[in-house]
Parts: sequence; C-alpha cells; structure tokens
Amino acid sequence: MLINLPVEVREVLQKLSAAGFESYIVGGCVRDALIGENPKDYDVCTNALPAQIKAVFSEYRTVDTGIKHGTVTVLIDKMPIECTTYRLDGKYSDGRHPDSVIFTENLREDLSRRDFTVNAMAYNPKEGLIDYFGGQKDLFARILRCVGDADTRFNEDGLRIMRALRFLSVLDFEPDTFTAAAIFRNQKLLDNISKERIAGELTKLVCGKNATAILDRHSSVFSQIIPETAPMVGFEQRNKYHIYDVWKHTAVAVGAAKPDKYVRLALLFHDIGKPACFKQDATGAGHFSGHEEVGADMTDTILRGLKYDNQTITTVRLLVRNHYITPVADRTSVKKLLSEIGYQNWKLLAEVIRGDNMAKRSMCYDRIPIIERMKSIADDIIESRECYTIGMLAIDGTRISELGASGRDIRRILSSLLTDVINDVTPNTGSALLSRAKEIYRNIQLGSVYYG
Repeated sequence: MLINLPVEVREVLQKLSAAGFESYIVGGCVRDALIGENPKDYDVCTNALPAQIKAVFSEYRTVDTGIKHGTVTVLIDKMPIECTTYRLDGKYSDGRHPDSVIFTENLREDLSRRDFTVNAMAYNPKEGLIDYFGGQKDLFARILRCVGDADTRFNEDGLRIMRALRFLSVLDFEPDTFTAAAIFRNQKLLDNISKERIAGELTKLVCGKNATAILDRHSSVFSQIIPETAPMVGFEQRNKYHIYDVWKHTAVAVGAAKPDKYVRLALLFHDIGKPACFKQDATGAGHFSGHEEVGADMTDTILRGLKYDNQTITTVRLLVRNHYITPVADRTSVKKLLSEIGYQNWKLLAEVIRGDNMAKRSMCYDRIPIIERMKSIADDIIESRECYTIGMLAIDGTRISELGASGRDIRRILSSLLTDVINDVTPNTGSALLSRAKEIYRNIQLGSVYYG
C-alpha cells in the first residue's frame, strides 16, 4: 500500500529515520488518505523524545505545542507538522485530559490509547500500514468502533462521545454494537466538557452527510448538551403541513440543506420555539404563532452558552428569526427583503427556507420554485445595481442637512426615501429624491404622521 505524502511530511519522516528513530504518520491523516480524501493536516508519532525531536530539526523552527505530553510542532516550509513521542496516558481525573503521560518505545502501546480503530492506524513509506486493531477493515466496512473497551474510552475523555457522533455524521458510518450502547450510557459525561469543544464538534456534525440520522437517533445526547431541545422530541405538530414531530422535522430539515455552517445551525434551531408557542384551534389543528421570534431569542442564548463567535450568533439568530417568511417572487418584495437582511444573508436564508420545506408534506414543495425565482430576482437586482439600501440612494445625508434637517430627522427622511424607491414611488435620481425629501421634511415640521 502506498500513500502519497507531501514532500514536507516525507522530509520529517526521513530525518527522524536517518537519526535512528521510528516515525509514522498517524491518526486522521491515515484514515482520510485511505478513503481517498486529502488530509487537512498531518500528525507524526515517533519514539524520539521531545528534546531529541528538537535536536533532529535544529535547523528548522520548532514550537513546544504540548511539550509535557510529548508534542513538538516542526515547521517545514511554513507547513506545521506535529511530532509526538509514543506515550501511555495516566488517569483522566477531569474526564478530558490525562493527569500524566508516560513515554514508551512501543508503537502498539501508543496506538492502543486512541479513540477509534479508524484513527489508530500508522503508516510510513518503508513499512506500509501498521494496523493492530482492525482499523482498515472497519474503515471499508464503514464501522466506527472504539479501541478496546468503549466505556473506558469515553470515560477517559467525554468529548469522544461528540467525536463519535461527528464521525458517524461526516463519514456516514454506523457504530458497532458496543460503541453505540456506550454513547448513550455515558452521555452525562458531556456535562464536564468545555462548551467551546462541544460547539466545535457540533458544527462539524450538523454539516455531515449523515446528520439527519445522527440527530434523529441521538436526541437524548443533544438534549444533554442543549437541554432546550428536549421538548422538541416527540412533540406532534398537528397541522396539515407536517408529517414529523418537531425534532424529526428538524433532523430532516438539517440534512436536506446545503452543508453550510450558518444554514445548518439555523435549521437545528429554527423550530426550537415551537413547543413554547403551541396552541390548538377549535378544530384541533396546531399553530405556533411567534415561534420564530421566540426561537431567535432561544438560539441567541444557546449559542452564547456554547461560546460561539459573535458572527455566528448574529447570523444564525437572523436566519431563525426570518425563516418563516412567506415566499413572494416579485421584485419589490425581494428588494424589501434585501434591504432588511442584506444579499449574503438572503442567500443563506433561501437555503434555510428550502431545507425547512423539504422536511414537510409534499404540498410545501411548491414553495421551493418560488424561492428559486426570488434568488434569480435578487441576483438580477445585484447585477443591475438597483437601489435597496440607504447607501445606494442618489442623495445622502449632507444634501438632506442642507434643507435644515439634522440628526434623527435626516435618518427618517432617508429611510422614507428608500421605501419610496423600493416601491417605485420615487425614481432614484438626485432631483426626484431632493424634491421628495423637501416634502417629507415639511410634513415632519408640521407634525404630520410619519412612517419611515
């Protein structure tokens, strides 16, 4: 078996070998290479101690990435390659990190401490694949199996539960019987894991090709990390548009959308406000008035609790808040939408609305061609550079101030002008807008009712 390695990685292996040490690429890079994917990064394991690694690469820049755990990062032509000494882990008192590590000369011992068999393979060009635990067989059978005892692996590091779900989603694998049972048995270990680490795995998981099945089957695990999702599970919607309960609908919607972080996180939370807003009419039909507003607030709280960055929080909240709009494919409606949320957010929202409707009864599929027409109209508006923001008006605040207006009145006048332009009431020319601005300002001075 031959894995094509970057020249920088080959150089690391060759230099360690020339110095008399064993060395192999290990973990995810081996797994990805075997299934024909380009590894994002390369990790090397070796029997060289950290000081010896640094001595071998004395002519290169090295970084003590995790020196007490045996890891030194070597930079070869700006490519970072982590080199870690074979080790055995001590007890995991915090359920996340080993209290201590013991360096070993034995590759098998090092591989035995890793999480899953598909991540416990090593390779170098001279010896080929080193696979003590059947990782290659599991990889091609699409099975995720813990190395050794599954309960032990998860108790060592509770984040491995989320890593397991992430791999099941991204790789579209099935867990073996023991790993599957251990995930549920140990899910409370996630309470001890930092929110940032959970968020990192969650984002990758929801963007996986098998996200629908993983969300659907593991609702209790998601309730463990996001308790607000628990009421969604089994909550029947009781209306003609839906065929699934709220959680199953969510799972299907996530999988039906493009694998974009913002889109899929928005779909994960888009109906989280429904249980709190549920009401039945006289016929017994269910309604969820205001669930998008409630859901947006809940989403904000959840994402902040998971320590997501502000850009993600702001974008996902906006998408949840607007996911329930009625699609209308006319130019004025699209301009109003672009004015409210912007072109980039609209492109994301269109994907959210599409995913949402793909998870409903087939009658809702009729909305998808409308969304496509709206996307085409929006693209044409952008290409034609038609006005949909105040900054695109042919008049600015300086010209308005020359009329005597100031502060809040200038903003009100510009907002009213934009509304007129979007509704084709006033053309977007300097003279027409100035004339209309004078009229609006007179009305403000007279105390007329103003809508801007």
